[in-house]
Parts: sequence; structure tokens; C-alpha cells
Amino acid sequence: MKTRELLAALLSSGLVVLSLGSCAPKPAGTVAVAQAAPEPAAASVPQAPAAPANELEAQVEAVYRSASPSVVNITTQVMSYDFFSQPVPQQGTGSGFVYDNLGDVVTNYHVVENADSITVTLPNHKAYKAKVVGTDPTTDIAVVKIPTDSLPPPLGFDDSSRLQVGQFVVAVGNPFGLDRTMTFGVISALGRVIQSPDGRFIGEAIQTDAPINPGNSGGPLLDLQSRVIGINSQILSPSGTSAGIGFAVPGITVQRVASQLIAKGKYAHTWLGVEGVDVDAQTAQTLKDAAGLDLPVSAGMLVVQVVPGSPAARAGIRGGNRAVEIGNYEVPVGGDIITAINGTSVDSFRDLTVYLDGSTEVGQPVTVTLYRGDKKMDIRVLLTERPAKF
Repeated sequence: MKTRELLAALLSSGLVVLSLGSCAPKPAGTVAVAQAAPEPAAASVPQAPAAPANELEAQVEAVYRSASPSVVNITTQVMSYDFFSQPVPQQGTGSGFVYDNLGDVVTNYHVVENADSITVTLPNHKAYKAKVVGTDPTTDIAVVKIPTDSLPPPLGFDDSSRLQVGQFVVAVGNPFGLDRTMTFGVISALGRVIQSPDGRFIGEAIQTDAPINPGNSGGPLLDLQSRVIGINSQILSPSGTSAGIGFAVPGITVQRVASQLIAKGKYAHTWLGVEGVDVDAQTAQTLKDAAGLDLPVSAGMLVVQVVPGSPAARAGIRGGNRAVEIGNYEVPVGGDIITAINGTSVDSFRDLTVYLDGSTEVGQPVTVTLYRGDKKMDIRVLLTERPAKF
């Protein structure tokens, strides 16, 4: 509290007495001796510490100083057309960060999706027209390139597989166009599965309560050593603004995908070549009631279709061979039920997709555990690259 505010408070409470001299009673028969009025005592006012309040504050400040110069603002322009077929430019904003010394900048795919022009603005307010190096909708990652003169240093990465719930994190980005905004929080959960822009799934996503808002997309989520542990991508919010639940694509995925986008312009996803229906206790009961089918398991993925020529087809995995009516739908049944891949449980099509994308490579053999009728089988499948149309 400032001195004048403290004095005003004390005066209002009647605790401050201004005196011109001593108020002690004089002994009888003595002569009063005039005394100089004492100097009023200085009010005791807490002083702000010259150094950061604590080590955590110092670390957070250091992260901002170190990382924010490498976080960029990305603006895009998409041309749409009005009722009279007149072109109407629409602008979007997002964030990104310098990935290497070659001018490559990492951001989210949905930040640059369908953009007719992309502008990257550095913290020093220099703006560059960027070109797309490569995009991957499945992981929501994109790389754009700008000229390499006067670039800030690239950000380093930490191993996101070693993260812990409760770990402090910092998000830096451009929410609502407010450049180089820092927010602070913790890792709220790990291993979340979020939906990607192409309708597939991103596994091992990081959940954080560090406030993330529109415009933060593509910016880094950092640890207290200024290392990238993820790329901020989504929020869960009924209002469209931060509700304390944000999600970041893990850094290990960012590195894996970005390196291929830079080298090849695309990322090769592995492919099994099956379509399926999730099996749970309710599905099993519904199929039993509607079609008299007794499934051998109550969790897994019922294969309804195998793509001709796919790795699954070549390995002999079978899809449905007849259809049953359930409500207003026809469901192909009679196919194999996949329950695991390489020993990892598969309880849904989502589980299968997340495992293939996060734990396998093109050309890798995998062991698919399935039930064919009541018989449990292990089938070896050689994975290939997912065709563009899938």
C-alpha cells in the first residue's frame, strides 16, 4: 500500500495522532522545559522485492524472454463469394513458431487450411509472405516457409513421452490477435484422444488448463526450460473461449510429422484397410436381440468391410458377409472381431486408428489378434501407406 493510502486508512480509523511535543504528565514542583518536537516516524510501508518473488516466477519470466521471440503471428486470407458472385476476402489468424534455421515455421493445419495467401509476422513486426511446405490434416500439423534473413532462433523440443500430470506449462501465442501473449497453467491430463480436421483421431494429446483461445492455435506449449512439448490445437468450450480445457498435439508427434513434411511435403500414414463398428456390451446385446448373434467378446471392433487389395485383405482378415437390420440401419455382420494389435487392446475403431498412427511405420509387420466366430487367431499383417482417397 502506498504511503498516502496507508496514512488515510490510519486516519480514518483514529489510530494516527499528530503531536507537537511530549504528552507525559509533568512532576509537581518542576519547571517545564521546552523540547523540540520530534520528527514524525516514517510509516512502515512494505517494499516490492527487487528480485522475482520466487523461483517459479523467475522460471516463467525466463521462458517468456527465451521463447516469445520465436513465436510468430500467422494471418491467412481465403476468398469466398457473396450472393452476387462477388469475391469477398475473409481473414483468419493463428500462431506458429520457428522450427529450424531454414525458414520453416510449424503451425496447425486448420490455421492454413484452404488459404489463398499466408502472411507470417515476426515479433519485430517484419511480415513475410509464406508458402506451404506440407500439411497433414490427420495430425492437424502444417509447415510453411518464409525467407531466412533475420530469423529468431528455432525452439527446441523436450521428450513429450516423459510428461507428468501437474507439471507446469506455458502457452505463447496470439489469442484474438494479441501478439505474444503468455498464459500459464499445468498439465491437467495425458493420453487424451481428440478429433482431427479430417474426422480421424489424434492420440496422446496433452490436456492443459493454461488459457487457450482463438488465435492460440499453432503456438507452442512449453515446459519451464523453454522447450516445446506440444502445439496448441483445440479447446473444449461452450462459449468458444477458454474454459480451462485445452488440448495440444504432443511434441513427439509434431517432430515426427514436421520432419516428413519438410523432407517430402507429406506424411505417410500406415494403413490396415478395414472399416468397423465398435463392440461393447450394449452392441453385443443389441445384435443378440435383433439378429440372434452371440458375439464371443464384449469389447473390440467388428470388421464390417475389408478394402480389396489392402494389407488386411492380403492377410486374410474378413469383413461382414450378411446384413441385419437394427432399427433403421443395416449392419454387416459375420466378420472378424479385432481385439488387439501387437498386444495392445483394441476396444474401438478409434483405438485402432490411434495405435496405427502413433506406434507404427509404413512397411512394419504387426500382429492382429481377432476372433473368427469363437476361434481366437493371431494374423500377421504388413502395413502399407494409406492411399490419399482413404
